[in-house]
Amino acid sequence: FGSRGSLVRVQSPRPHSLVHMKTFKYYDFVMASFVAVLLLSNIASSAKIIDWNTDIFGLRLAFDAGTLLFPLSYIFGDILTEVYGYARARKVIWTGFLWSAIMAGVFFVIQKMPGESEWLGYAGNEAYASILGGVSTGGIIVASLCAYFVGEFSNSYVLAKMKIASAGKKLWARTIGSTLIGQALDTTVFILIACALGVFPWAIAVSLIVANYIFKVGIEVILTPATYKVVGFLKKAESEDYYDKGTDFNPFYCK
Repeated sequence: FGSRGSLVRVQSPRPHSLVHMKTFKYYDFVMASFVAVLLLSNIASSAKIIDWNTDIFGLRLAFDAGTLLFPLSYIFGDILTEVYGYARARKVIWTGFLWSAIMAGVFFVIQKMPGESEWLGYAGNEAYASILGGVSTGGIIVASLCAYFVGEFSNSYVLAKMKIASAGKKLWARTIGSTLIGQALDTTVFILIACALGVFPWAIAVSLIVANYIFKVGIEVILTPATYKVVGFLKKAESEDYYDKGTDFNPFYCK
């Protein structure tokens, strides 16, 4: 009560965690874009293998169609780590992992359901299995998830460490350098596991690894100017330029 007996309202202090909680305008959009590109690339990978009827050093430039989109997920990963930091990028990577697994489960259940008679006449279960069935079969899902886990976390870790070492300078070196490592691991793991599980024939394994790697890294290099613009815009709009000093880089750390 106050000095004249009136009731004085005392406002409780806000919890410390809420005081320091920071919200971002575009983080959710970048996360959604990352996951959308990842899911689309997984579907495209199962749907078609592209052959440009040319070769490099005697190796045929043939690659799964997902290669056209998948490099964008690494660009989004670079943007997330560069602007928001490894910990927030880790949440997005796990979100993508979860929805990739859910997508595989959905396509698997659909494949097992009985088809409508007219649909069976002009399409049929065999057509479904040959195109979308690959998204839900064990081989390509195991290969995709293993490669995704190794590649994305390696990419994010390398970029975060390079940012500290370079004091935030030469963004192009961080985005390309992290992609060189992340995509090498991702591409090699994906193709080797997919071939071992019968998704792709061993005869084109080396060709797929080389073609995929060259194309993915090439996309990163070509889109570097766009990456610069997006990173610059987000850093200004979000008032954030995170440095991962003291960050726990354990992929399974969830605090």
